[in-house]
Amino acid sequence: MKTTKLYFTYMLSNYSNKLLYVGSSSNLSQRVHRHKIGYFEGHTKKYNINRLIYFETYTSIDEAIKREQQIKSYNRSKKNKLINKVNPQWRELEAPLNNF
Repeated sequence: MKTTKLYFTYMLSNYSNKLLYVGSSSNLSQRVHRHKIGYFEGHTKKYNINRLIYFETYTSIDEAIKREQQIKSYNRSKKNKLINKVNPQWRELEAPLNNF
């Protein structure tokens, strides 16, 4: 049985939900873990932006990157609306396992 490789576009927030980060990855659980432990230098580490609050799943890395760029171009209000549609209480989400 052939399995399909999955790719993700995601948004992270800090504890107060004032800051957002948009990214894409082929292994969302690992990527979120790395954000949580401060593996990546820069904006997410400095401001503790490590709570997964939104993600979308794709079967093509090109689609995931295209969507990442699209969401990054959105203003804050539009990003908030996107999050509120699927996670209105902005609860921290569990990243799906994708270990193949």
